[in-house]
Amino acid sequence: MWQLSMAISPGFIKRLAWIWVAIAAATYALDMLRTKGTSLLDPAGRPLGDDFVNYWAGAFLAWHGRAAEVYNWPAYHAFQESIVGAGLDPYLYSYPPILLILTAPFAALPYLPGLATWLIASWFAFYRALRLAMPGRDGLLLALATPAVFVNAYGGQNGTWTAALFGGGLCLIERRPFVAGALFGLMTYKPHLGLLIPVALLAGRQWWAIAGAVTSAGALLLATLLMFGPDIWRDYSNIVSVMRTAILEDGTMSWHRMVSVFMFARRLGADMQAAYAIQAAVGFIAAGVVAFAWLRDVPAPIRKSLLVLGTLLATPYLQDYDTVVCAFVVAWLMSAEGLARMPRRHAMIASALVLALPLLNATLAQVTGLPLGCLLIATAFTLTAMTVRAKQAATAPAVR
Repeated sequence: MWQLSMAISPGFIKRLAWIWVAIAAATYALDMLRTKGTSLLDPAGRPLGDDFVNYWAGAFLAWHGRAAEVYNWPAYHAFQESIVGAGLDPYLYSYPPILLILTAPFAALPYLPGLATWLIASWFAFYRALRLAMPGRDGLLLALATPAVFVNAYGGQNGTWTAALFGGGLCLIERRPFVAGALFGLMTYKPHLGLLIPVALLAGRQWWAIAGAVTSAGALLLATLLMFGPDIWRDYSNIVSVMRTAILEDGTMSWHRMVSVFMFARRLGADMQAAYAIQAAVGFIAAGVVAFAWLRDVPAPIRKSLLVLGTLLATPYLQDYDTVVCAFVVAWLMSAEGLARMPRRHAMIASALVLALPLLNATLAQVTGLPLGCLLIATAFTLTAMTVRAKQAATAPAVR
């Protein structure tokens, strides 16, 4: 089996990738035709652009003096229905107020042009960041063919923005650490996807990056207080507890899209406390490995890949569209420097697992009743961490 996988030519992989790009584009185009009449809803109550309705509606309200309605679900839902049509499924704004500032340019446009701009701009930002890790045409193909990119676009989600900030920051951290940190600071709109970034920056003594992160995050926080007042943060904290219970702890609606350790433990039958304990234990292990890699002289592709994969293991709330950032893991592990430190077989297996995850997780979850995506991430993380251990063993002084 391994001999067969190693014998697959790069040309065959590229042709397969382009076929997937064509299939994904056709599927998305057909999905856009599902609405009928003047409504932007399909028969199931899903809007054109899906979750983009949240980003557009929240920013529009906030920038028209109606920020208090963003976390007031009846008023917020009524406004959304006035945009996309009556019968809309429940869509709650579950993001910190800082996202109202970051998404303001899209709400300055009408809904449909805003959606088109959102999809194009987010993909281009992701692509430009990915080219820092993988220059040339191969970077373009990977940016188009990463399955999570299609899953993210289909759901109108922000995974490509997060990947651009996370992966782009890691690509710039050696050359422009303050800018890299500023990109990390912008990720506070999704704080659970930055859990291990402080661990890596502190272990790696990246003081300029820390300064950049504090500066950008602090500026966003101050801007929300000045523009919307402190009450909006109280409203946000209230909605967080509701969302945690409804989406994460209950999880009856979207558990098959989850790829976190917490959801895997819950579906195995663990009670709430046990699932949180298992998640915390895995998170601490991941944090320890990441800290060790960034503290020691571990090659950049390996320690950056460990930070991304470790972060995905550490957070209890993780959906398949959040794994767009794994494209950077593939770029780093399959680079010349990455392959000089990691066996090609291990790099290929890890890359294949994180790329296939968004396509496999939901299907396997429906068949088995278990969201198995976290096991794919854990396997890729383990294979990458083995490289750190091997390097340390190889460089350890011999015992006389």
